Amino acid sequence: MSGIKSVGIVGAGQMGAGIAQVSAQAGYDVLLYDVSPESIEKGIAGIKKGLAKLVAKQALTQAEADAALARVQPGTLPEVARQDIAIEAATENETIKKQIFRDLADHVGTDTILASNTSSISITRLASVTGRPHKFIGLHFMNPVPIMRLVEIIRGIATDVPTYEASLAFAQSLGKTTANSEDFPAFIVNRILIPMINEAVYTLYEGVGTVEAIDTALKLGANHPMGPLELGDFIGLDTLLSIMNVLHDGLADSKYRPCPLLVKYVEAGWLGRKSGRGFYDYGGETPVPTR
Repeated sequence: MSGIKSVGIVGAGQMGAGIAQVSAQAGYDVLLYDVSPESIEKGIAGIKKGLAKLVAKQALTQAEADAALARVQPGTLPEVARQDIAIEAATENETIKKQIFRDLADHVGTDTILASNTSSISITRLASVTGRPHKFIGLHFMNPVPIMRLVEIIRGIATDVPTYEASLAFAQSLGKTTANSEDFPAFIVNRILIPMINEAVYTLYEGVGTVEAIDTALKLGANHPMGPLELGDFIGLDTLLSIMNVLHDGLADSKYRPCPLLVKYVEAGWLGRKSGRGFYDYGGETPVPTR
């Protein structure tokens, strides 16, 4: 393992719990924090379920799963801030993330690395509120974390070499493949992926094809495992819109303008799978296109 021995995570949602699970599987002690105690309980329950699936697939023994689960414990924000690395995995909102890092900076250990799992927001800007930008880095895990092999590593303008090297070793110790990205809006994966989904929404908006036709065309015509609208629902349409706004604001190029239909769905609260309705309705046994 890397010089990092203990991991703190802020945010017990799908991403935070996923990072906690793979960290615990790799032998790290993990403290998981969320503003809602219920969210921490739900996150740990999700980790237990994920480990059980691995046992069922014979990818882990029951003893290994039990040991990994025991390494994940609830923690307070000050406790999280004193771990070897503290990873923020909150919603994709710059204001919220900056406040989390201000709060962490009030308690942070001398050698603690602060990291953000942001999928689009400037690492340099987030680091600027901590008072220690040299110990700050971006670690963008892919969703779902236990399955997806990639971690994007993004250095801010002030990130020092020891912080980068320790973070790189940590990500690789989790069994992940890493890709370095410069600190530009949405980095590599989402700079390419999210505008593609936005273009699929425009294709629907302009009546070029139905939801079913667009997703079928990309799955069979481009060999994608999920259609772009199905993938948008999986990611969350609010997250999709946030990333498109980061791209549009940060790069000032009209090609990154969010589709009005995407904006309308988010305004309606149709956020995809997590809200039960997006480009598909998830109320029944089988998702049904909404357009």
